[in-house]
Amino acid sequence: MTTVPFIDVQAPGFSIRSLEVLAAREESWYAKTPFGIAILRYEDANELQNDKRLYQGSRRWPEHNGITEGPLAEWWQEMLMSLEGEDHRRLRRLANPAFSPRIIEALTPEFTELANQLVDNFSENGSCDFMAEFAEPYSALVITKLLGLDPSQWSDIADFATKMGYVFSVTIKDDLPVIEEGLEGVLKISQDLIDLRKNDIRDDFISNLVEATVDGEKITERELLILISFLVFAGFDTTRNQLGLAMQTFSQRKDQWELLRADHDLARNAIEEVMRVNPTITWVSREANETFEYNGLTIEKGTTLQIFNIPVGSDPAKYDPATMDITAQRAPHFGFGGGMHHCIGHYVARIDMQEAIKVLVARIPDFEILEGAEYLPDSGNTGPTKLPISFTPKPKR
Repeated sequence: MTTVPFIDVQAPGFSIRSLEVLAAREESWYAKTPFGIAILRYEDANELQNDKRLYQGSRRWPEHNGITEGPLAEWWQEMLMSLEGEDHRRLRRLANPAFSPRIIEALTPEFTELANQLVDNFSENGSCDFMAEFAEPYSALVITKLLGLDPSQWSDIADFATKMGYVFSVTIKDDLPVIEEGLEGVLKISQDLIDLRKNDIRDDFISNLVEATVDGEKITERELLILISFLVFAGFDTTRNQLGLAMQTFSQRKDQWELLRADHDLARNAIEEVMRVNPTITWVSREANETFEYNGLTIEKGTTLQIFNIPVGSDPAKYDPATMDITAQRAPHFGFGGGMHHCIGHYVARIDMQEAIKVLVARIPDFEILEGAEYLPDSGNTGPTKLPISFTPKPKR
């Protein structure tokens, strides 16, 4: 009989990268946890994320923490991540044209210029806090470019989205006033933009959303508000954290950094490999909508499943070798989720991170991470909060 390991994700200092988690993957395709079960192998993660008997597992997160009314509770239930079935499919169909490669790729030169402008600010110094001086402003400025906002709003976006980020903390109830302050700010920015664009339709991202129709039915203004505010929040947080983790990863694999330095065409692969081996979203949640059998296990209705992206992304049964290789062609990772809830903004994130990493490898190729780096807990959504780096000073362009 196969032993089913238990992983205490609540234990002080728990890390999803630990030898304990990797050993559990060798024993079984899943492990028991205080919050349900953890999926540890690639093929099971892939199959279960596409199983229609599973819903998005975070959709009741505020409710599970006693938040059942108020602005956050209402917004959380209406956002795309929480919708299921036909409601979810309809909203995705409405939104998809705005995310077309034609619209996103047209912004590529602007993303490149943003990255260069930010490096210009510190290239002569020989050091910087990468998160405060590059990752955070770059991620927020990308949002302003995508949505057609005034670039001066980037600091407000960063501030509000950072406050909203406390929603994923175990102290969510205590942090509720801060979270809702951030939500209020993001909603106001989003509503002002909608009001402006309704009377000034252009061939851009927001206009495509404002004008979106499916079978003759337009997106409602409330749906538009919730969707844009979610994009502001999720787009900022993920890109900021993932860029910081990319620098951390390459600091430990300078051979891969040198490959990228020699061939910038490897940037797309480089981002994919970083998200496979060191993703900001370390697990993806699902919840069983009915009781069913899977791979010898009865999964009861209401059970929470956590797809553990670190062991899944290094599963030797799928990735050979499992170590980082930006020249390899790999099976898809789950850094953007999977199935129906695969991140709708994944193409934007891939393009903007790809352009950022090309600028960074060209302009600060010999960077080193200094003492004093600080990180979010290594579970859930993670990444650096401070990342001091040094490099050979270079003049501005």
